[in-house]
Amino acid sequence: MAAQEKEVRATGAGERPIEAMSFEEAMAELEALVQKLERGQLDLEASIAAYERGTALRRHCAKKLEEAELRVEKLGFDREGRPTLEPFAERS
Repeated sequence: MAAQEKEVRATGAGERPIEAMSFEEAMAELEALVQKLERGQLDLEASIAAYERGTALRRHCAKKLEEAELRVEKLGFDREGRPTLEPFAERS
């Protein structure tokens, strides 16, 4: 596992800041981390670091989705049948 640990540490030093990632980039990295954790490819320290980064990536993805949701508007109709834009309905 020494080679895998070195891989994680090497990527850790040059990791892209999460705030600079798109939703898709963050999700892809999160999926890769989850696969490594599920396969038991990392030692304890590397697993903890991967879990912490994964948690931050998940939060970033949730924030990106929330921002997108706030920007989405739906098409509705007023009483006279004219189209209008309405804010996206909030989750209940």
